Amino acid sequence: MPFLISVVLLLLVIFGPQWWAASVLRRHSRPRLDFPGTGGEFARHLLDQFQLDDVKIEPTEGGDHYDPEARAVRLTADKLNGKSLTAVAVAAHEVGHAIQHHLGYAPLAWRSRLVRLAQMAEKMGSGIMMLLPLVALLTRSPVAGLVTLVVGLGGMAISFIVHLVTLPVEWDASFGRALPLIKAGGYLNQRDEKAAKRILRACALTYFASSLASLLSIWRWLKMWRQ
Repeated sequence: MPFLISVVLLLLVIFGPQWWAASVLRRHSRPRLDFPGTGGEFARHLLDQFQLDDVKIEPTEGGDHYDPEARAVRLTADKLNGKSLTAVAVAAHEVGHAIQHHLGYAPLAWRSRLVRLAQMAEKMGSGIMMLLPLVALLTRSPVAGLVTLVVGLGGMAISFIVHLVTLPVEWDASFGRALPLIKAGGYLNQRDEKAAKRILRACALTYFASSLASLLSIWRWLKMWRQ
């Protein structure tokens, strides 16, 4: 029983933030007939306020994000074309990243470089971990196997750290950029504004949730190695 409780607690710690964030976004995704425009239109409106005419609004199937290289706010279909509180808040969050870029917010540039590093490190780490059994078999050396394990886990650990350190950038996009814009424009009533804060918090915690989930991958590889 203590083992089962420990496993349940571990799963809650790792996946709890993801479940909570998804639940918050889903809860407020109901179409609102009283909203004058879609998430995409709201994003365009906010960008125009900052005279960011060169920033495009594009559809995506790869998750809502801002691409600083392409200078594009990309939204999934339900956010781009949807008239929901989730669509409006998520659009504002991604515009927050565009504003960070426009103002030369240094942590965003660091985040962009770190994310690319994390993606490469994660792929490299996973590839090395898959080669681990072959290396151990060919060399018949526990040292070679241990080195391969350390390198592989190091690659995945970098991904964990990068996701974790990007949290301040996401938090600033939500509460340093998006929320002040929503408040200043009076776009939402008091009740919707409170809900929007929860949505913006969920947006900000996305990377933190991903970092926790990556811990499970590291634990799974360690378990396989011990076997």
